[in-house]
Amino acid sequence: MDESRRTVLFRLATRMGIRSYRAFAEEYSRAAEQLRGEGYEVAPPPGARHYERLLTKGGVKTVPFRPTALVLERMFQLPVGDLFRSAAEEIGPREGASGRALCSPVLNESELLMTARDAASHSSEAAALRLDELTLDQLHDDLVKLSQRYGSTPPTEVFHEANSLLQQVQVNLERTRSPEQQNRLYHAAAQASALLGAVSFDLGALAPAVSFARSAAQYGKTIDYGPIQAYAHGMLAFMAFWDGRPGEAVRRAQTAQRFGGIGDTARRRLYAIEARAYGHLRADEQAKAAIQAASEQTTGRRDELHDDIGGEFAFDAARTAMSHATTCLLLRDPTTAEEFASRALDLLSTQPEDTAPLVISGPAAIDLARARLMRNEVDGAREALNPVFQVPPNWRGSGLMERLIATRVELTRPALRGAPVAVALAEEIEEFSALSPARRLGAQNPLAIEA
Repeated sequence: MDESRRTVLFRLATRMGIRSYRAFAEEYSRAAEQLRGEGYEVAPPPGARHYERLLTKGGVKTVPFRPTALVLERMFQLPVGDLFRSAAEEIGPREGASGRALCSPVLNESELLMTARDAASHSSEAAALRLDELTLDQLHDDLVKLSQRYGSTPPTEVFHEANSLLQQVQVNLERTRSPEQQNRLYHAAAQASALLGAVSFDLGALAPAVSFARSAAQYGKTIDYGPIQAYAHGMLAFMAFWDGRPGEAVRRAQTAQRFGGIGDTARRRLYAIEARAYGHLRADEQAKAAIQAASEQTTGRRDELHDDIGGEFAFDAARTAMSHATTCLLLRDPTTAEEFASRALDLLSTQPEDTAPLVISGPAAIDLARARLMRNEVDGAREALNPVFQVPPNWRGSGLMERLIATRVELTRPALRGAPVAVALAEEIEEFSALSPARRLGAQNPLAIEA
């Protein structure tokens, strides 16, 4: 159609992307709702046929009544009379970045005051939605202390404290609009979720453990924090081989190595996990290579999570040796396993008794016992297990119990089966295992430490 037959309304509606009746009616309804909220009387959108007449010069004999005109003027920022002029007469309007035609509206003082009051109200709300920095400092300190006490605190107590801290973080995230504070809170949420994942696993609850580990990884991704993502993916790798998926565990451990900002401690942990996964695959050469790679992480690089906060996030020489002992048992190498287990226990013996982490000393002692059983040394195994049998029930987590199950299986080998001392030790293991929190939670014992 000749442009002289089109109205300015047609030209503006086309530029604004609302030429179709449906799009026009939706935009009209939004503008009408705004005006209604300001106390104006407005009319519903014109019908589809009436709308088409509005787009044609001379299509209507008179301009719309005031309730409709108000909405059209708000939508197109022009007096209603100008909207029905011929598009050929239109003086070129200025266009914003969105491509919508913009004309300077006529303002009055009351509108300016209303806008100013809205801005003042919003800024007051924003200022109010900022937490006291002491609240964030306390959350950080509580998480650090809990992480550092992890190895000497009963798992059930760790779970309740970590859960309480995560809930505090989630509430406080709703109370601040400060990007800096939100970043600190996501850090805290990631750490609390990671601790909940670790303790859920210790309690024998694999499904919640995996869910918490994924949450920790997601929080870390939100703030682009590599160390917590590496830790969480390492947890998922560990849980994968514990659940009978060692191939996936290898892939996850290698993925975790690629996160930025991680130091030697984090890499040593990930190589140790990778070695365990290869052990489950009976891939001797790859497992030994990963053990060697773990020992070569000596560049001096550090990160805040694994080194400064430490505790459960740390992976010191004793923990590394304990993990390697388990890998060597998977490879049916009792001599090297005994060397690593003994090294772990020697390193722990230099620590004060009340600070030595049972989550490391218990498994290391069991690995030492199992290495001796592989050489048919039942008395030596019983001696190694003496301190383990003193562990209180609420400390008997999955890491401890899975090793004991494997030790119990070792006692069924033909060379030991039926020997009175072996039968007595097997019965003692069964009685000890019956009272573990993991057993009471109904946890299964997959072949994480295979016989």
